[in-house]
Amino acid sequence: MDIHITDSARRRDKLEGAIVGAATRLFAECGYEGTSIATVAQQAGISKQNLLYYFPTKPSLYKRVLDAVLDDWLERMAHLANAGGEPADVLRAYVAAKLRFSREQPWASRVYAMEVIGGAKFYGDQIRERVVPLLRRDIEVFERWMADGRIARVDATHLLFALWAMTQSYADFSAQMALVLDRPELTGGDFEDAERLIGDMVVRAVAAG
Repeated sequence: MDIHITDSARRRDKLEGAIVGAATRLFAECGYEGTSIATVAQQAGISKQNLLYYFPTKPSLYKRVLDAVLDDWLERMAHLANAGGEPADVLRAYVAAKLRFSREQPWASRVYAMEVIGGAKFYGDQIRERVVPLLRRDIEVFERWMADGRIARVDATHLLFALWAMTQSYADFSAQMALVLDRPELTGGDFEDAERLIGDMVVRAVAAG
């Protein structure tokens, strides 16, 4: 009995993963309004009726996609929680984690960006409840470092905004970057160069005098 339950749960998880994966890319490419349940089902390789069994409405599917995106993003942002580490090492790890998200989950980054650019009409409450407390916690880390003389005085809020913008642009604006670089897409070397440059910039910005 337990084996059957486990197998059933695995099949369900696999199917939900396929649905969410297809929906993530479509929402990123076409936006919320331009994405239909029928198209998601087609891309996931199932019937529309089967998809509706798991996600009865488009808003419920869209929220599930954004939940998955935010879960992954926030997990990777946990590096600043290590306030006891060397600030330079902690900040470089944070930059690396954010760039890995942009490289590994570009569609997820873009669907989140599109939601925010559109005014966060569907997901504003969740952003306030989950992102804002994390931002405040990270600001407290900077404030402790500054109080201990481990970094220079900086506007931690805007430094974090700048970090988000610099790292997420490698997903959200990768097409523009690839055009400028005259190549089909960004390479692993591009991300390595970005990690090194952004890390150096941030460490220099907070270096104690």
